[in-house]
Amino acid sequence: MRVLLLGPCVLAAAAAQAPSPVDPNAGMVWIAGGEAVLGSQRGDADAPLHRVRLSGFWIDATEVTNAQFAAFVQATGHVTDAEKPPSKEDVPDLPDDQRIAGSLVFTPPPEAKDLREFWTWWTFVPGACWRHPAGPGSAVAGPDHPVVHVSWRDAMAYAKWAGKRLPTEAEWEFAARGGLAEKRYVWGDAAPDAGGWRVNIWQGTFPRANTKADGFVATNPVRAFAANGYGLCGASGNVWEWCSDWYHPNGYGDGKQVAVDPQGPAASFDPQEPGVGKRVMRGGSFLCSDAYCHGYLPGTRMKSSPDTSLCHTGFRCARTAPAPAAKANEADQPGSKRSAPQ
Repeated sequence: MRVLLLGPCVLAAAAAQAPSPVDPNAGMVWIAGGEAVLGSQRGDADAPLHRVRLSGFWIDATEVTNAQFAAFVQATGHVTDAEKPPSKEDVPDLPDDQRIAGSLVFTPPPEAKDLREFWTWWTFVPGACWRHPAGPGSAVAGPDHPVVHVSWRDAMAYAKWAGKRLPTEAEWEFAARGGLAEKRYVWGDAAPDAGGWRVNIWQGTFPRANTKADGFVATNPVRAFAANGYGLCGASGNVWEWCSDWYHPNGYGDGKQVAVDPQGPAASFDPQEPGVGKRVMRGGSFLCSDAYCHGYLPGTRMKSSPDTSLCHTGFRCARTAPAPAAKANEADQPGSKRSAPQ
């Protein structure tokens, strides 16, 4: 597949045409809330099945695009974490001569690798950022592709500017499931390639060869695949999406009682890096595959530090606001198309 590279002039023009945050609900869908069982159908230890009850909320129909993020940067002058050398506060042990602006980029290794050695296909690339996803000289794949190389802090800054917020982890999974109760995928139980590819993930031998049977080797336009039952596109694959919650392996629900509008744990703990606070990421990315990463399943969790940026990580926003006037009563009616499965 040919990838169209866009220069800064084209991106600036796209930013000028991107929706302003005057109407924060533009491009969002209303989720009426209700009760549902969330968690992993695979039995992931940090995502046990449990029941939640959520109030209604708005959530972006798609991941935030390059054009939308460019409009934010143009309006505010925001400089992303990837565009700044890491601070001593964020990375205290890093030598001063290694404090270089850049980000992590996926680089397929030339030979077979132990899939536990994930560091062998990640490279810190000086100059890599949302404007230059593969490093200096590279350009975004398209204004309608999801913005990448954004940290949790960058996503929070965008959300505040847009009059929104990041979704809680419970809101994200509730919306991603699209009203389907305890299904393996966001579209149900059918295989990802049944009747044509439904999601942008890895096909082939990971991490060396991607056959791009789904049509994409990296990101895809945010509406390239069909929406789920609630109208969300890209809730599976494409890019990981930041949530507001701190990550804790025991902080997602214990299944013993209904969690009402859960906001996540008060503090983070990652057994793999006990001293590093992590925020939750959901939805998987174009690097997921059943042979390596099941992150594209709606019940699977991931995490990273708030200052981290990667070539396969973006976000979508949520908003706490009243339901649309025409649907305010519908949200409270049993059997509503927007009500949660019981």
